[in-house]
Amino acid sequence: MSEMRVVGVRVELPANQPILLLRETDGERYLPIWIGSVEATAIALEQQGVRPARPLTHDLLKDIISALGRELQQVVITDLNEGTFFAELVFDGGVRVSARPSDSVALALRAGVPIHAEDSVLEEAGLIIPDEQEDEVEKFREFLDSVSPEDFRGADT
Repeated sequence: MSEMRVVGVRVELPANQPILLLRETDGERYLPIWIGSVEATAIALEQQGVRPARPLTHDLLKDIISALGRELQQVVITDLNEGTFFAELVFDGGVRVSARPSDSVALALRAGVPIHAEDSVLEEAGLIIPDEQEDEVEKFREFLDSVSPEDFRGADT
Protein backbone atom coordinates (compact mmCIF):
# COMPACT_ATOMS: atom_id res chain seq x y z
CA MET A 1 0.00 0.00 0.00
CA SER A 2 1.31 3.46 -0.91
CA GLU A 3 0.60 6.80 0.68
CA MET A 4 -0.81 9.31 -1.79
CA ARG A 5 -1.02 13.08 -1.86
CA VAL A 6 -3.61 15.16 -3.65
CA VAL A 7 -2.12 17.02 -6.60
CA GLY A 8 -5.51 18.57 -7.28
CA VAL A 9 -8.56 18.48 -9.49
CA ARG A 10 -9.03 19.66 -13.03
CA VAL A 11 -11.77 19.58 -15.63
CA GLU A 12 -11.16 17.32 -18.60
CA LEU A 13 -12.36 18.94 -21.82
CA PRO A 14 -14.47 18.67 -23.94
CA ALA A 15 -16.64 16.51 -21.65
CA ASN A 16 -16.22 18.86 -18.64
CA GLN A 17 -15.52 15.82 -16.48
CA PRO A 18 -13.55 16.59 -13.29
CA ILE A 19 -10.49 14.47 -12.54
CA LEU A 20 -8.87 14.00 -9.14
CA LEU A 21 -5.12 13.51 -9.48
CA LEU A 22 -3.21 11.75 -6.72
CA ARG A 23 0.52 11.04 -6.60
CA GLU A 24 2.53 8.58 -4.54
CA THR A 25 4.27 10.39 -1.68
CA ASP A 26 7.38 8.22 -2.00
CA GLY A 27 7.07 7.16 -5.61
CA GLU A 28 6.55 8.25 -9.18
CA ARG A 29 3.07 6.98 -9.95
CA TYR A 30 0.05 9.21 -10.43
CA LEU A 31 -3.52 7.99 -10.00
CA PRO A 32 -6.20 9.84 -12.01
CA ILE A 33 -9.78 9.31 -10.82
CA TRP A 34 -12.78 10.75 -12.64
CA ILE A 35 -15.14 12.30 -10.08
CA GLY A 36 -18.33 14.32 -9.86
CA SER A 37 -18.43 18.11 -9.97
CA VAL A 38 -19.78 18.45 -6.41
CA GLU A 39 -16.89 16.41 -5.00
CA ALA A 40 -14.40 18.28 -7.21
CA THR A 41 -15.69 21.55 -5.78
CA ALA A 42 -15.44 20.22 -2.22
CA ILE A 43 -11.83 19.13 -2.78
CA ALA A 44 -10.86 22.38 -4.53
CA LEU A 45 -12.44 24.53 -1.81
CA GLU A 46 -10.54 22.66 0.92
CA GLN A 47 -7.25 22.86 -0.97
CA GLN A 48 -7.72 26.60 -1.41
CA GLY A 49 -8.60 27.06 2.26
CA VAL A 50 -12.04 28.48 1.44
CA ARG A 51 -14.46 28.23 4.36
CA PRO A 52 -18.09 28.46 3.24
CA ALA A 53 -20.56 30.30 5.47
CA ARG A 54 -22.41 27.02 6.10
CA PRO A 55 -20.74 23.60 6.35
CA LEU A 56 -20.71 21.51 3.21
CA THR A 57 -21.61 17.83 3.41
CA HIS A 58 -18.00 16.74 3.98
CA ASP A 59 -17.56 19.35 6.73
CA LEU A 60 -20.77 18.13 8.35
CA LEU A 61 -19.61 14.50 8.19
CA LYS A 62 -16.31 15.45 9.83
CA ASP A 63 -18.21 17.22 12.62
CA ILE A 64 -20.55 14.23 13.10
CA ILE A 65 -17.61 11.81 13.36
CA SER A 66 -16.05 14.03 16.02
CA ALA A 67 -19.33 14.52 17.91
CA LEU A 68 -19.74 10.74 18.08
CA GLY A 69 -16.31 10.43 19.65
CA ARG A 70 -14.78 8.59 16.70
CA GLU A 71 -11.63 9.32 14.75
CA LEU A 72 -10.99 8.87 11.06
CA GLN A 73 -7.50 7.39 10.82
CA GLN A 74 -6.99 7.02 7.08
CA VAL A 75 -8.60 6.62 3.69
CA VAL A 76 -7.70 3.66 1.48
CA ILE A 77 -8.44 3.35 -2.22
CA THR A 78 -9.05 -0.37 -2.21
CA ASP A 79 -10.15 -1.53 -5.62
CA LEU A 80 -10.77 -0.77 -9.26
CA ASN A 81 -13.52 -2.81 -10.87
CA GLU A 82 -14.70 -2.22 -14.44
CA GLY A 83 -13.47 1.37 -14.38
CA THR A 84 -14.99 2.20 -11.00
CA PHE A 85 -12.74 2.98 -8.03
CA PHE A 86 -13.67 1.92 -4.51
CA ALA A 87 -12.43 3.24 -1.17
CA GLU A 88 -12.82 2.73 2.54
CA LEU A 89 -12.83 5.11 5.47
CA VAL A 90 -10.77 3.53 8.27
CA PHE A 91 -11.79 4.58 11.79
CA ASP A 92 -10.35 3.93 15.22
CA GLY A 93 -11.21 0.49 16.56
CA GLY A 94 -10.73 -1.04 13.11
CA VAL A 95 -14.13 0.10 11.80
CA ARG A 96 -14.16 0.35 8.01
CA VAL A 97 -16.85 1.98 5.91
CA SER A 98 -17.11 1.68 2.12
CA ALA A 99 -17.14 5.04 0.34
CA ARG A 100 -16.47 6.65 -3.01
CA PRO A 101 -12.85 7.80 -3.41
CA SER A 102 -13.96 11.36 -4.15
CA ASP A 103 -15.94 11.65 -0.90
CA SER A 104 -13.15 9.86 0.97
CA VAL A 105 -10.49 12.27 -0.27
CA ALA A 106 -12.66 15.33 0.48
CA LEU A 107 -13.12 14.04 4.03
CA ALA A 108 -9.45 13.06 4.43
CA LEU A 109 -8.35 16.58 3.49
CA ARG A 110 -10.67 18.07 6.10
CA ALA A 111 -9.63 15.60 8.80
CA GLY A 112 -5.92 15.81 7.98
CA VAL A 113 -5.52 12.04 7.65
CA PRO A 114 -3.40 10.09 5.17
CA ILE A 115 -4.70 8.75 1.88
CA HIS A 116 -3.43 5.36 0.74
CA ALA A 117 -3.91 3.26 -2.39
CA GLU A 118 -3.61 -0.50 -2.56
CA ASP A 119 -0.72 -1.70 -4.72
CA SER A 120 -3.12 -3.61 -6.97
CA VAL A 121 -4.96 -0.36 -7.79
CA LEU A 122 -1.71 1.46 -8.56
CA GLU A 123 -0.48 -1.44 -10.69
CA GLU A 124 -3.68 -1.35 -12.74
CA ALA A 125 -4.35 2.37 -13.01
CA GLY A 126 -1.19 4.18 -11.89
CA LEU A 127 0.66 6.26 -14.43
CA ILE A 128 4.33 7.17 -14.52
CA ILE A 129 4.84 10.50 -16.19
CA PRO A 130 8.15 10.62 -18.06
CA ASP A 131 10.50 13.53 -17.39
CA GLU A 132 9.53 15.28 -20.62
CA GLN A 133 5.93 15.35 -19.39
CA GLU A 134 6.83 16.95 -16.05
CA ASP A 135 6.07 20.29 -17.72
CA GLU A 136 2.49 19.08 -18.09
CA VAL A 137 2.33 18.38 -14.37
CA GLU A 138 3.66 21.87 -13.69
CA LYS A 139 1.02 23.32 -16.03
CA PHE A 140 -1.57 21.30 -14.11
CA ARG A 141 -0.32 22.82 -10.84
CA GLU A 142 -0.51 26.29 -12.37
CA PHE A 143 -4.05 25.51 -13.48
CA LEU A 144 -4.92 24.50 -9.91
CA ASP A 145 -3.56 27.78 -8.63
CA SER A 146 -5.81 29.71 -10.99
CA VAL A 147 -9.01 27.64 -10.78
CA SER A 148 -11.98 28.79 -8.73
CA PRO A 149 -14.90 26.80 -7.31
CA GLU A 150 -17.21 28.40 -9.88
CA ASP A 151 -15.28 26.54 -12.58
CA PHE A 152 -16.80 23.30 -11.29
CA ARG A 153 -20.43 24.34 -11.38
CA GLY A 154 -22.49 22.31 -13.80
CA ALA A 155 -24.32 23.83 -16.73
CA ASP A 156 -27.67 23.27 -14.99
CA THR A 157 -26.84 25.21 -11.77
